[in-house]
Amino acid sequence: MPFFSEICFLRPSPRTVILGLAFVLFCAIRQSHADEKEPIHVGVQPDGRIVVPTNQILEPAGTQVTFPGRPVDLALSEDGKVLFVKNMKDLVLVDSATGRIRQTLTIPRLRKDQPGFSVVGLLVSGDRVFVSDAENELRVARRQKNGDYQWVEGRELTKPAVGGAVHPAGIARLSSNQIWVTSTRGNNVQLLNETTDKVEQVVPVGVAPYMICVKSPECCYVSNWGGDPPSKTDSQALSSKTPIRIDPRTGVANHGTISVLNKVQSQWKQAKTISVGLHPCGMVLSKSGKFLYVANANSDTVSVIDTATDTVVETIPCRPESRLPFGSGCNALALSPDGATLYVANGTNNCVAVVRLGSRSSEIAGQVRPSRLAGLIPTGWYPGAIVLSADGQKLFVANVKGHGSLAQKPGLEGKKNSKQFLGSVSVIDVPDEARLADYTKRVSINNRLAYSLAGLDTPRPGVTPKVVPDRHGEPSLFKHVIYVIKENRTYDQVLGDMKEGNGDPNLVMFGDKVTPNHHALARQFTLFDNFYCSGVISADGHSWCNEAYVTDYLEKAFGGFTRSYPDDGSDPLAYPATGFLWDNALAHGKTFRNYGEFVHLDYCSKETKWMQIYEDHKNGTQKVKIDVKARLKALEPYTHPRYPWFPLLAPDVFRAQLFIKDLKAFEQKGEMPNLIYLTLPCDHTTGTDPDYPTPRASVADNDLALGRIVEAVSHSKFWRDTCIFVVEDDPQDGFDHVDAHRTVALAISPYTKRKFVDHTNYNQTGMVKTIELILGLPPMNQLDLSATPMRNCFQDGPDLTPYVCLPNQIALDELNPPLKKLHGKALDWAKKSLALNLHDGDAADEDTLNRILWHATRGYDTPYPERFAGRDDDD
Repeated sequence: MPFFSEICFLRPSPRTVILGLAFVLFCAIRQSHADEKEPIHVGVQPDGRIVVPTNQILEPAGTQVTFPGRPVDLALSEDGKVLFVKNMKDLVLVDSATGRIRQTLTIPRLRKDQPGFSVVGLLVSGDRVFVSDAENELRVARRQKNGDYQWVEGRELTKPAVGGAVHPAGIARLSSNQIWVTSTRGNNVQLLNETTDKVEQVVPVGVAPYMICVKSPECCYVSNWGGDPPSKTDSQALSSKTPIRIDPRTGVANHGTISVLNKVQSQWKQAKTISVGLHPCGMVLSKSGKFLYVANANSDTVSVIDTATDTVVETIPCRPESRLPFGSGCNALALSPDGATLYVANGTNNCVAVVRLGSRSSEIAGQVRPSRLAGLIPTGWYPGAIVLSADGQKLFVANVKGHGSLAQKPGLEGKKNSKQFLGSVSVIDVPDEARLADYTKRVSINNRLAYSLAGLDTPRPGVTPKVVPDRHGEPSLFKHVIYVIKENRTYDQVLGDMKEGNGDPNLVMFGDKVTPNHHALARQFTLFDNFYCSGVISADGHSWCNEAYVTDYLEKAFGGFTRSYPDDGSDPLAYPATGFLWDNALAHGKTFRNYGEFVHLDYCSKETKWMQIYEDHKNGTQKVKIDVKARLKALEPYTHPRYPWFPLLAPDVFRAQLFIKDLKAFEQKGEMPNLIYLTLPCDHTTGTDPDYPTPRASVADNDLALGRIVEAVSHSKFWRDTCIFVVEDDPQDGFDHVDAHRTVALAISPYTKRKFVDHTNYNQTGMVKTIELILGLPPMNQLDLSATPMRNCFQDGPDLTPYVCLPNQIALDELNPPLKKLHGKALDWAKKSLALNLHDGDAADEDTLNRILWHATRGYDTPYPERFAGRDDDD
């Protein structure tokens, strides 16, 4: 199949790290459009390989140990017989020789909303295991006489000055009775005395300290995700209530450092900091402590520090090919026993990079030469931790996203739910050179490397404009893109009743009657029945929509988003330094307008009711004061001052009205921005909360707003050269008979094929790539570079027939009844809805919300789909 096909790659050499130039050109010609009509579905393939919704294939080396969850750290027992896996909600103990899971130790839960485990923080010491949780404690498990482990009383850590939780991360033993723990929210490291069970010293370091390495009883190193605190003259913003340095152009964190801690007269102090790459995270010391290796996840590099001088002596690039843009995500390290080879977890490339260390960066004497990338070892989805056996013969790799959303409980073998994470550990024999060359080919094929390199071809002069140009930077027939981002629906929930596509009508919640315009647009233009969200919740969903990328900071936070839940642009540490799609557009001379993306949530009075804003909309009044501000300072000049996002007090038809008013002004002026962002969030719904619309009314409102926007644009003077892209930010724990990442997407324009069904495998990174190609923008990273653009849905000639919006069939002001008018199951579910926080993005339990929406739309006696969620035991 074309999705899998590529030609073999040359064996790596020092001069041509992965590919020979002539061979690359040959592959590029063969691969230029080979993957752009592939109908393959996300999930497990007949040959066992796994397609994930990021244009990548998983074909991991070695043996795979799988379990529900997202593993973020690994440690071997002192005898090497047991591998401890820090998982999302538990500690998994694996027999290192056989790969058999010996025990799963669930984290003690004191309350329903208690976070689990996130980021690093795992230490095995004697008969005890120390694990940092996502809140305030160092959890402790002790080995029992039968060999199993049992949780014992944990250790409370010192709360941060900014308030809230500690969010402990890295752990390291300093002495027989002292343990270091980093606090990412306290911006300090804490020295815990095991004799007293008290924190005996708190040492301030940089912003969001991640990991700590002990060189000696008098010297330690700490990686600071956010670098040094900003000075008064630095551009800055808040990350989890702490000031952090930012790039003034993008608003994204732009500094990374290593703190050097020295013990002076029995007190520890930060002696200095060393600037390294961005998001410095995983670290490892050489055997004698002469060198410290630091993985920089947002720079795709490893910094090598000579600890005698505390200076960076080499920066090792770890991308699979030097010409590729940012996007490897180097985040964890392991060093061979002989100190000659460094293993680097390239999270985004789904591989371990094998680096042969040069003479400046290793303790091995020899000919003067730089370090080199020797090859790549395929892993599961997003490797985030590595340990090496004591003899250096076996690699253990924790894959944060494992095999994707494929976890199955007994009796739920048909369930396809985006939150059913199936984490994994790859147990890999360290390969010889021949096997490493074969592995490198596999990684290159499964990441579509030749296709990516072909995408770097420079634009050709004098090329005739096309709807979607062949190369980045070549002209398009479109001048304007309207990018509509909605909230949280799967394909089957909305379009599963469309006989034209691959849907399951039994799973439809908001069908033709509720969403007549979505159905009409899909029928009149193109229906996409193989389009996927790349993420699973709003925290990563908006990053995929805006950047076609998600950082290590987010990928490792699913055990508890303690620092932030950055779906609204509120945390500059959460995003890649390359910035956002609008930064790309502005940097290349395009105009931009933002309606609702990355804006503050407090846009009106807390006493405001939904009906007040709805009446304002109907009557054309402005009685309710709405004041919207962008989260990112760089977005402020381009953001509509009255266009809100969450909470869902404003109906989407109100949002559409604001845009349409501006559209008329654009027509009068004769100019419309090249890139327009429009958020329409009301299909998220507010459950069955009284004083808010019913779920079907919320989605009907969302549908009508979209219809009116398309109608207005298609009747405007800009219609001929405008394309409207519509996508959901994430599937929010929804269900779908193909895969729960599958979602609703639309491409609406005069050049869109009419009455066409496109079965091509697309996802959000491909939609971003298509927008870049249309606007003449370069790719931002490796994932939008390798993505499949949405070409197959377009035709060469225009059909200028405008769209006529269909009226809503559900009253938009159909409100949920008050509790006093309910009884039985309807009352029970209404109470459950009120118990949820449905006013901040994704603050509610997604499974409960989906059950509420199912019963509200399908009936309270209609069983929740058993093959997706098991027995309907909601009563």
